[in-house]
Amino acid sequence: MTTPKTNPISVTRRLEFDAGHRLPNHKSQCRNLHGHRYAIEITLTANIIRNEGATDDGMVMDFGDIKSIANEKLVNVWDHAFLVWRGDTVMVNFLAAISGHKTVILDEVPTAENLVKAAFAILEHAYRDRFGHELTLTQVRLYETPNCWADAVAS
Repeated sequence: MTTPKTNPISVTRRLEFDAGHRLPNHKSQCRNLHGHRYAIEITLTANIIRNEGATDDGMVMDFGDIKSIANEKLVNVWDHAFLVWRGDTVMVNFLAAISGHKTVILDEVPTAENLVKAAFAILEHAYRDRFGHELTLTQVRLYETPNCWADAVAS
């Protein structure tokens, strides 16, 4: 008797956070200081764990573990922070003058596209460092608004 082939399964966890930003060179209102209620969806792919009696038996990964890693490495860092591009020196200097302000300085303008790219890089390492190549971060989707989002997909 042959063992049936198992296909990898993908699971997705959604988290939300609030953050401010601006796009300093944008042609319209996004050049002004403003904020969003961001939502991030993290999709991981792996074979289902088969370990009878284990807490994660039958799962790709416990949704609570997906959440705790994402919170530790990204969501808690960006939540209620101002996400600012390092080259936006007016804002960087202004925010630095506010004692104790939660500021995240980024290497690129904080568009949805650049933020999801940064989030993917952070989370890819976070999950890989703990689970090796047994688990793959296959997609991160970042909603800037309920109707606008950007996706970063594993290559």
